[in-house]
Parts: sequence; C-alpha cells; structure tokens
Amino acid sequence: MKNRLAFFFILLMISTSIYAQKIMRIGIIGLDTSHSTAFTELINGGSDETFSKGFRVVAAYPYGSKTIQSSYGRIPGYIEKVKAQGVEIVPSIAELLDKVDCVLLETNDGRLHLEQAIEVFKAGKICYIDKPIGATLGDAIAIYEMAERYNIPIFSSSALRFTPQNQKLRNGELGKILGADCYSPHKVEPTHPDFGFYGIHGVETLYTVMGTGCESVNRMSSDRGDIVVGRWKDGRIGTFRGITKGPQIYGGTAFTPKGAVTVGGYQGYKVLLKQILTFFQTGVAPISKEETIEIFTFMKASNMSKEQNGRIVTMEEAYQKGRKDAQKLIKAYK
Repeated sequence: MKNRLAFFFILLMISTSIYAQKIMRIGIIGLDTSHSTAFTELINGGSDETFSKGFRVVAAYPYGSKTIQSSYGRIPGYIEKVKAQGVEIVPSIAELLDKVDCVLLETNDGRLHLEQAIEVFKAGKICYIDKPIGATLGDAIAIYEMAERYNIPIFSSSALRFTPQNQKLRNGELGKILGADCYSPHKVEPTHPDFGFYGIHGVETLYTVMGTGCESVNRMSSDRGDIVVGRWKDGRIGTFRGITKGPQIYGGTAFTPKGAVTVGGYQGYKVLLKQILTFFQTGVAPISKEETIEIFTFMKASNMSKEQNGRIVTMEEAYQKGRKDAQKLIKAYK
C-alpha cells in the first residue's frame, strides 16, 4: 500500500512539474518585415531546435509602417503567414499586451518605435526592439531613457553581431583587434537618416569587432557608396563601407598581430533569436545601452561629416545634438 501511495505521489509531482512549465507568450508588433515571419517560424514551426522550447508567438499587431511602400506592402501576406503558424491577429497594441508576457517590436519604420515602445513599457513588458532601435540618435536616446523610467529591460541588434566568427573576434579568441574594415549594403530610405535604415548592419558589425571608444569620424561619398572612417581613443582605425551600387554583401577584415582575419557575414536569424529568447528569460541585455547609442552617434557624426564635405566630426559634438533632440521627444511624454 505504501509503495502504491509513493508511486501515485511521484506521478502527481511529475504532472504538477509539467503543468508548472509555463509557456512564455510572445507578441509581435509590426508585420512589415521578414524578421517577423522568420522569428515566428523558428519559434512556432515545430522545429527540433531546443533553444525555442518554452516559447510561443501567440499574437501580432500588424502595423507597421504606413508610409514606406516596401514595408507596408508586405503586411497582408505576412498576416497570412503568421496566422498559419497559429498566431492571433489583434487590432491594437493594447489588446496584444493583454495577451503576452514579452514583445518583439518589429515595426520596420524606426520613426514609430518610440511611441510603440512606450506603450509596451507602460504595460511592464520586457521588449526586444529590432533594428533600427529608432530612426535617429535622438530617438535611440529617448527610447532608452523611457525604458529606464519604467524599469523595462530592452536591447536592439543586427543579426550580424551574433555571427559566430564575429563573436570570436569580439571575445579576443582570434587575437587582439588592431583595426577593422567592415561593409554591408546601404539601401537609402528617405524617411531615415543615412545608414539608420539598413547600413546599420555594417556599422554594428564594425562595433562588434572594435568595441566602443570611437572619438571622431569623417566620411567620403559618391553615388556608388560611402566610406566612413572612425578613429578610436586608443589610436585604432575602423572603417565602414556602405555599398549602394554593387554586390549586396556583408563582411569585412579585422587586423590582429598575427595577420588579417575575415569578419563574418550574414548567417540567418537563428543566432539573433537565441539571444533574444535568453534575454526574455533573464532580463539581461547582451548589448549595453552605451554601445547601441554609440553606434547611432557614429552614424549621426558620419551624416554631419557628409553635410560638411568630409569634415572630421567628434563623437561628442554629434552626441550633444542627438541629446537635444531626445530631450524634446521626452518632454512630450512627461
């Protein structure tokens, strides 16, 4: 009799444990980017991958850019794709937030991120904000300050950061980084300052390899592309080439005491999604606020240099301009 009771007690404990393994419910804001459908398929698609176990995309608010044709034109098709993965389409962000534990803010138009993110912050939901975190440096600073006001962990990143080769370079496994030249496509979007909409992939790759500490920037441009040169405080030089005409490729070269090392290119979204899901569990961002803001400062300084015929612009000068813009944005939410 005792053995039978012990057996039933063990079964009860097992069933209780299984029941207690709560699925983390994810909501998506913005079905105007391929990231939304790729992440949903990786999480909900019945993959054998263990990293997505315990997560489920349960709801999505589709909008999303309403003025960038290349973005809003995707929304009807992407709605059908995520619905096929069991995702409920909801009419508002407020309704989405009632149904989820955490948020993928995927809206492709960075100009909408501050307004949408604040709604998420007020609801107390942890949030990943896809690139660009905002359309401008001012947006980026304001978003981080509002996240801190509501005590909400956030981060933003290009998938290029987590390419395994780039993480090896970042961690010093391939030698000390003496400098780096990185490149990516630069697709001009008139609603966003240069690089913020797409060239950010290559800028983030450069920062993954070099780390923070850039002090000044200058830029040369033509209709074929752009070269931005950054000087770091320790004397290292890093460059970003934005490719406007030519092969749509990602990568670069890092220089170490042992020689030149290839910088990794695009290898899919899974490497980024792993980081996002870990972040949702731990609340610990894999990238600091300071690094993301410096990336946007680098891009702001490059734009200022272009406007002034290649003048060397200090990062501090660019940051202060972005800071003033952020203060104006934040005032609207006080």
